[in-house]
Order: sequence, then structure tokens, then C-alpha cells
Amino acid sequence: MKKKLGLQSIRFEQPPVITSTAAIVGPMEGEGLLTGFFDYVMEDNIHSYASWEKCESYMIEWAVRKAVEKDNSTLEDVDYILAGDLLNQLMATHFAMRSLGRPFLGLYGACSTLAESLLIGSTLIDGGFAQKVAVAVSSHHDAAERQYRFPTEMGVQRPPGAQWTVTGSGSAVVTANGTGPRVTAATVGRVIDLGIKDPNIMGPAMAPAAVDTLWNHLNDTGRTPDYYDMIYTGDLGKVGKQLVVDMMQQKGVDVSANYEDCGCMIYREDQDTHSGASGCASSGIVFASYLYPLLRQGDLKKILLIGTGSLHSPTSYQQKESIPCIAHAVSIEQ
Repeated sequence: MKKKLGLQSIRFEQPPVITSTAAIVGPMEGEGLLTGFFDYVMEDNIHSYASWEKCESYMIEWAVRKAVEKDNSTLEDVDYILAGDLLNQLMATHFAMRSLGRPFLGLYGACSTLAESLLIGSTLIDGGFAQKVAVAVSSHHDAAERQYRFPTEMGVQRPPGAQWTVTGSGSAVVTANGTGPRVTAATVGRVIDLGIKDPNIMGPAMAPAAVDTLWNHLNDTGRTPDYYDMIYTGDLGKVGKQLVVDMMQQKGVDVSANYEDCGCMIYREDQDTHSGASGCASSGIVFASYLYPLLRQGDLKKILLIGTGSLHSPTSYQQKESIPCIAHAVSIEQ
């Protein structure tokens, strides 16, 4: 069987199985639309650690350990961990991996990292290079704000189109054998940059990358949107989500009936997050806590998860560069 499809896509010959997931979140996320679905909700955003960054390391370590435990495995059974976060040099992830002590591949796709890690992990398994991998992502609102925007203590006014970085971590165990939904196909994204420079409003910057990946996934696989029960993007928020619908409509494809954005599924309207959620953990916690159980139960049969990532940095912003973005897609079927 030919595994390469079209320009950017992959079809897995022996589709890997997602056998377990785990999600840990902060209190604001725990009080949102998905309350009751998470494995663990922290009482505050620092959890007795000396810094927000150390708390983020704790979250990613906790999520990996919990996902492995729910798989009825041990860390020694995991061939590789693939993980990433938003901080400089993947700081939160690297310190978590120091404690976990397993072979590790650090990934930076910004908020597309969950889909990227599932894509690469599934490729390792389908290629026979691993039997079991763990994937994980994390983000922390206060740590991300301090790095990318302004010190949290300044209380800077946020524009209406801004999103709220999720505090949380999501993890999954992917295996060659077992029961559960399978990763059947994937599409590797391209870097798309339409010249947007405002790091406070990420949805419009990332939406064109999501559209590019979705369009190429459909062309490469020969599928139409109704092949999937639902198509989910990672963290475009309200503004970016509507742009995806409009831009796909311009291409003659209507996705409005079965499309949602994870960034619109986390916070309640009265939590005042403006356009919704963002961050690696946006798709991470929605998939691990909510979508995966729906797949296991058969309430969802086929989904396309499109991780969306803004690839700017404080340095590129200070040098007045525009914002390059990317989106990766994984097809998950029960």
C-alpha cells in the first residue's frame, strides 16, 4: 500500500491505536464548559511551586504519568515520549522529561504540537520503530503571557479579539496494538504567513494555515468534509473559526455543519476570555478529556483534528516580523 498521499498527506498501513489519555487543568479551565471531564483540576495556577514555569513542568509530568497509568503500563513500556510546550527552548517539557527519564523527542509546533506529536508518533509506530509512545503538550496562561506579551502584574488591557492561553496539559498513549480509536491518516502542514503582525490576535493569523491544511487534506485523500463526523481546529477562537468557514466557502466547500474549534469549547462566555482559548493545551485538554471518550464510546466515529500554531517569538515580534503559522492534521477513527 502506498503510504504517501498527494502532496502532504500520509496513510498509515497499520493504523496506530490511541489507548489512553489524561488531562490536568487550572481552576479557570476546570470551571469552564468542560467541567467534570478532566482527570485533575488544580486549586490555583501555581500549585505550591516557586514559579508558573515549574508548575507547567509539573502538569506535563503528571499528564504523562496518568496517561501511562490509565493504559495499564509503566514508563519502562514507553519507547519514546514526544512532547512540547510554548516556552523558550521547551523549558517546561525538558524539566518534566528530566524526571520521567525516557527516550524523548522535543517538538515545537507552537499550538499545533499535539497534532504534530500524534502524527510523528504514529509514523514511528506504523514504520515499526516503536511499539508504544506517549505524546504530551502543555501551556500556562501566566508563563506564556510573561514570555510573549506583558508581565501579568501590569494588567494590560486585552483587545476584544484576544484569546486566553489555557493552563493545562494533555497526554495520550499511542500503541501498535490494543483497543481504541486509530490514527488512520495525517497531513503535514506548510508555513503560511499573510502578513499579520499583532501577537494579541492569533485567530486571524492561524486561520489561513488551517484552511491550507484542510484543503490539501481533502484533496490528498479524496475525501469531503462529510466523511468526518466532526472537524476540529486547535485554538483559532471565535474570530479565527469564522474565518475558516468563510475561506473554505470561497473555495466552494461548506464546513459549517460539522466544524468546531477547541478554543471555543473551553471557557464560558461569562469568564471574559474574549475570543476564546489558545495555547498548546487548548487542543490538548479538549482531545484528552472530551473528544477521546466520545470516540471510545462510539458517539464520534471519525474526526479530523487540525492543530494550529503561531510560530512567532518575542525576538521576531521585536524585529517587526509578521507571524508565520502552521497547521497539522490527524484523522482519528473508531
